[in-house]
Amino acid sequence: MNQHKIKYILTIFISLILFSCTPSITQQVNPSQNPQANRIVALTSLSADIIYQLDKTKIVGLSGTQLLNNDPRFQQIPRVSEGRTQPNLEKILALKPDLVIGASGFNDQTIQSLKKLKINTFETKTNSWQSLVELTKDLAQKTATDPQPLLKKYESFLSNQSNSKTNNPSTLVIVSLQPILAPNKNSWAGDMLNQFKVKNIAAELQGKSPIPGYLTLSAEKILEANPDAIIVVNSPQAGSGDQVINELKKQTFWQKLKAVQNNKIYLFEYNGLVNPGSIDSIEKVAKKLQEIVKS
Repeated sequence: MNQHKIKYILTIFISLILFSCTPSITQQVNPSQNPQANRIVALTSLSADIIYQLDKTKIVGLSGTQLLNNDPRFQQIPRVSEGRTQPNLEKILALKPDLVIGASGFNDQTIQSLKKLKINTFETKTNSWQSLVELTKDLAQKTATDPQPLLKKYESFLSNQSNSKTNNPSTLVIVSLQPILAPNKNSWAGDMLNQFKVKNIAAELQGKSPIPGYLTLSAEKILEANPDAIIVVNSPQAGSGDQVINELKKQTFWQKLKAVQNNKIYLFEYNGLVNPGSIDSIEKVAKKLQEIVKS
């Protein structure tokens, strides 16, 4: 694959993560004198889901992501953008929001324009379980709602882990094939693996990837680590997991791996593992990670 195509793939991957991802920290911009928000435009799927479950009456506008468009709960709520395009400022203003929630690193231009117009904004950036908890608390405070039901739901994802002895399988997560990208501990995926005591072979590695929390791995590095299990992600830029696996089968190193020989290859969805996406997506990934540690 030529350098131009690799750069294109990386660019798409970065935009996907920045767009739908979202909390190692949360930051309020242009705070309101009145902390309670009643008309909210949510530019990320995760914040939309959290707000909906805190108080569904407070959402007046959404971004047009595939995840939200496929969710029947949000069918009647106006869209202010389509796909991965930047939100339409006029559509946002027409909804007369008292709070707009955007993704840091992707919605910066929109947020800055809204600040100039004295519209309250809130930027999110999520790459750990703790940041999900903090984001939920922050949004509950802004909407004068109780975060405890959601926080207990999150806890249930973790407490559902078997009390019996579990494995700690060394695991490689492949989110892109050319180049092979894997998450380290400074990513949502890396922290999810840690929550379920799945040993991420790339956790402590650092690389030159332009995507924070991710690095490129060579065939030699993968062979050296020789993981017990491999997770292949159905990702928008790399195609389906089955397609990626078929391509990996053509690589000389593939059949030499312990995970391949023991048939410990798992397909995961992009939303929930690479991008939190929604609470439902996170729960589904939690259940699949439990399968790995129990196998």
